[in-house]
Amino acid sequence: MFEWLASQRSIHGDVLPRRPLLEQGFEFRGQRIHVVGPQGIFKPRTMAVPLSITTTPSGPYDDAFGPDHFLRYRYRGNDPDHHDNVGLRTAMSYHLPLVYFHGLLPGRYFAVWPVYVVGDAPETLTFSIEVDAEKLDPVAPSMRVWESDDVRRKTSLRRQYVTVETRRRLHQQAFRERVLKAYRRQCALCCLRHEELLDAAHIIPDAEPEGEPEVRNGLALCRLHHAAFDRFFLGIRPDYTIRVRPAILAEEDGPTLRYAIQGLHGRRITLPRRRPDHPSPASLSLRYDRFLEKAAAP
Repeated sequence: MFEWLASQRSIHGDVLPRRPLLEQGFEFRGQRIHVVGPQGIFKPRTMAVPLSITTTPSGPYDDAFGPDHFLRYRYRGNDPDHHDNVGLRTAMSYHLPLVYFHGLLPGRYFAVWPVYVVGDAPETLTFSIEVDAEKLDPVAPSMRVWESDDVRRKTSLRRQYVTVETRRRLHQQAFRERVLKAYRRQCALCCLRHEELLDAAHIIPDAEPEGEPEVRNGLALCRLHHAAFDRFFLGIRPDYTIRVRPAILAEEDGPTLRYAIQGLHGRRITLPRRRPDHPSPASLSLRYDRFLEKAAAP
């Protein structure tokens, strides 16, 4: 399954569609192996323990990131002895790897593997999940018994690091998916629709307090216009009008500069259909002030 997911990621990118890809699954030894089911904890008929766990956006379970490095996964229902919960507990006991499908938008999932169930908290009806490095071969359960304390410590530290990095990637992908959906998967400046060449750009960088990962602080931009926006070749006024730096307007180069950059001067960006998704005028104003400073610099 890990090999199949890696091949699908090379085709579709980091975010995989539920239909038809994940629902169809893959062939293994003449059998169709499904990888997701109607419930979050999924066990194929051919297996004795679960193969994957799934969260859905705005689903009934409050799967979330805790204050520590773990990923939190909610029990199925309120019965600790439900067979799905018992299945995850068994996977934990035998140190078996699973796949975690994190729902970003309806029908679109960020796949993480291998993940391990490392904690069980019946009092809060949650499991604790850690992520390990993809390129490592999963350790057979029988071998875990013979691991030294030093190996276990190194494994724990590695998983803590990988889990924290995974959480960061999940946040980034969630922001990208929401922004691209709002802008109908096209560049707000040139309307390019090739998703492979689109980014979700922050108006205010996410490293700053005002740089919230919200759609109103984002713009769907192609790679060229994202770079031009980040480097202040152009700015966007709070009224959504594009302005190009005077020094760039005065340059003479090839058709790319003339049509892709200079030709945008004075035009308005393409806005999301939903008004609540429109770029924040306050954020654009702050960003445009920085653009004017750069434009005025010698």
